[in-house]
Amino acid sequence: MFSLEELFYHVDNFCQAFEPRWQEQLLTHQLQTRQRARQLRLSEIMTILIAFHQQGYRTFKDYYLKHVCCYWRIAFPGLVSYQRFVSWMPSVLLPLCAYLRSCFGWCSGISFIDSTSIKVCHNRRIKQHKVFENLAARGKTSVDWFFGFKLHLLLNDRGELLNFTLTPGNTDDRTPVPQLLQALFGKVFGDKGYLSKKLSQQLLETVGVQLITHFRRNMKNRLTPLEDRLMLRKRAIVETIIDQLKNISQVEHSRHRSPINCLVNLVCGLIAYCHQPKKPSIAIDYNLLLAA
Repeated sequence: MFSLEELFYHVDNFCQAFEPRWQEQLLTHQLQTRQRARQLRLSEIMTILIAFHQQGYRTFKDYYLKHVCCYWRIAFPGLVSYQRFVSWMPSVLLPLCAYLRSCFGWCSGISFIDSTSIKVCHNRRIKQHKVFENLAARGKTSVDWFFGFKLHLLLNDRGELLNFTLTPGNTDDRTPVPQLLQALFGKVFGDKGYLSKKLSQQLLETVGVQLITHFRRNMKNRLTPLEDRLMLRKRAIVETIIDQLKNISQVEHSRHRSPINCLVNLVCGLIAYCHQPKKPSIAIDYNLLLAA
C-alpha cells in the first residue's frame, strides 16, 4: 500500500543529513551569483518524482497536473507550474543517486546478476533520433535489436538491489562485472552471457567472488554442486524484477527530451522499487548454508 507520508519521511530524513554535507562539497568561484530560493524543498521535489513511479501514470505531465496539483496541493503548498518543476529536475539527479545508494540491500552471499535493454526510441526512428545521438548505441538482446542503453542489475536472494550501472547498448555484459561486484562476497549467478573462464578467475582472485553460470551445449560437461544447479534454476527472479521495473516502475520509455531527465526517471524508478513492500524473493535456509 502506497503511503505518501512514509515516503516523504524517509526522503526528508536523508536530505536533512545529506544537504548540508553536499553544500560543503560544492566548488565555489569568484563570481557572485544569485541563489534564488525555491518554493519546494529538495525532499519535496524528490518525493514527487519518486511517487510518480508508484501511481501507475504513463506520463509525468498527466501525473503532475491531474494528481499532484489536484490531490496533493495540501501536502505540497508550494507547488509550481509544470514547466518550472521540469526545469528543476536535472538539479536533483545527484541527491537521487545518493539516496538510491542508501536504499540498497545487504549481501547474503547469494546474488544474481543480469542486464536488460533500455530503449530510447523505436528501431524505425534510429537514424533520425537526436536526444541520445552520442550516448546511446545499437545493441542486441536474445529477442531483437534495439537502440539505447543496457541496465546491469545486481540483486540478492531477497529481491533487494545491491548495485547497478548503465552502459551503451553495444557493451558486452561481462565488461562492468568487476566494478559491480567490488563489495560482494559468496556466489553470483548469471546467464550464459557472463560465461568467461578469465573473468571467473579474475573475480575469484581479486574480489573473492565465485561467478557461476550455465555451460554452452558445445562445451565439455563439468561437475557442478547440486546447490549451485538449484540456484541457477532460481535465476528467473531477476527476470521477474526486470518486468516489474519496466511495467510498474516504468524505467523505460521513448518520450525523453533530455539525457539528464532520462537518468532522473531511471533512478527514481529504481528507488520506487526499493520502497516496494513486497519484492520477489527466494526462500533459503541460511542455517543449512552455514552448516554446509
